Amino acid sequence: MSLRRRSEELFAEALRHTPGGVNSPVRAFRAVGGQPFFVQSARGSRLTDVDGNELIDYVLTWGPAILGHAHPRVIEAVQAAAARGTSFGIPNPAEVELAALVKSWVPGIDKVRFCNSGTEACMSAIRLARGFTRRDRILKFDGCYHGHADSLLVKAGSGALTLGQPDSAGVPADVAKHTLVLPFNDPDALVALFEQHGPHLAAVILELVPANAGLYLPRPGYLELLRELTRAHGTVLIADEVMTGFRLGRAGAQGHFGLQPDLTTFGKVIGGGLPVGAFGGRAEIMDHLAPLGPVYQAGTLSGNPLAMAAGLATLRELESTDAFARLEHVGARLESGMKAVAAAHAVPMQFQRIGSMFCGYFTDRPVWSLTDALTSDRARFGTFFHAMLDQGVYLAPSQFEAGFLSTAHSDADIDQTLAAADRAFAGFH
Repeated sequence: MSLRRRSEELFAEALRHTPGGVNSPVRAFRAVGGQPFFVQSARGSRLTDVDGNELIDYVLTWGPAILGHAHPRVIEAVQAAAARGTSFGIPNPAEVELAALVKSWVPGIDKVRFCNSGTEACMSAIRLARGFTRRDRILKFDGCYHGHADSLLVKAGSGALTLGQPDSAGVPADVAKHTLVLPFNDPDALVALFEQHGPHLAAVILELVPANAGLYLPRPGYLELLRELTRAHGTVLIADEVMTGFRLGRAGAQGHFGLQPDLTTFGKVIGGGLPVGAFGGRAEIMDHLAPLGPVYQAGTLSGNPLAMAAGLATLRELESTDAFARLEHVGARLESGMKAVAAAHAVPMQFQRIGSMFCGYFTDRPVWSLTDALTSDRARFGTFFHAMLDQGVYLAPSQFEAGFLSTAHSDADIDQTLAAADRAFAGFH
């Protein structure tokens, strides 16, 4: 008898009403085979599906649940906000408070504009950079995903890469031609591109830690070179911290690496699990936004009081506790344990981690770029994914997605995960 009969019934029903049965492609399990399960509830580090199966969750709604699911302070804040009204379409005090808190955490941000998703934040930041510089071309890096805006679905990561379609139908060639793409971590290619296109580049957008083709880190000196080149050519440097913002420390990845971009995009953690995004940066750039400037950006639900309340509660909890030390503790235990288990079974694996983000690639090649990531044995990952899921451990259903930890993950969760991995690796032989 299936352990997920109700999920199977729901998925069959969903296929009748929704394309692919899902509302975001990576949820369909196409990269690993099988069918997705449906969640009934979540609390702390655990999910419970509609069939009553409990799972340790390392997806955490793709990153926002840094405090774990249904954290009491976040729930209380949202409930209190909802009691006052769910949407106003006019300014509310929480918008001002959260903007001030973001500025206090991230040096170099003078002003912030809230929106409704990370996609919207990146799309708006690029439009703003173009309006500020009066240039059209942008540079992104292959495997980096910045949402599904037309100009950004060129050699993208995340679900587009997972489904084997790093470009999207429906993107006009006249739009795509303004997007230049380079491999990540290749300084020679970066210098050559700026020599040719620097005077025409409006913006460079990148994930400082690419986390939509798995997870890999910038080589020493690479971000510094990028900052030097963009500054020399008057190009706006946009740090996409939708995943890393407030997760890799108070100032995110830019704080970790000592980089100060011109604009930064946020999502995920900033909304505490509710739909929200934001972008911010230097005042001279941000003041080009309407109503002060000629760059139009708007949103009826931007600064929604429920999202602002959840974001405030999340950041305050991170601020008032030893959250980042806790995240580093469980992250280090998971990393050392996974490396030891893989070595014990002679399984070639590159286990990459920074703070509370991680990814395991089934390859013996060090991973610094999308080309390296693509050497991973995806069939083996699919086998590993299902072996872990059957033992109550939920990892991202794609080789090309990062995993996440929360302050709710315990040492016992890590021990259970490592024991499951040990059994999964044993099954490879």
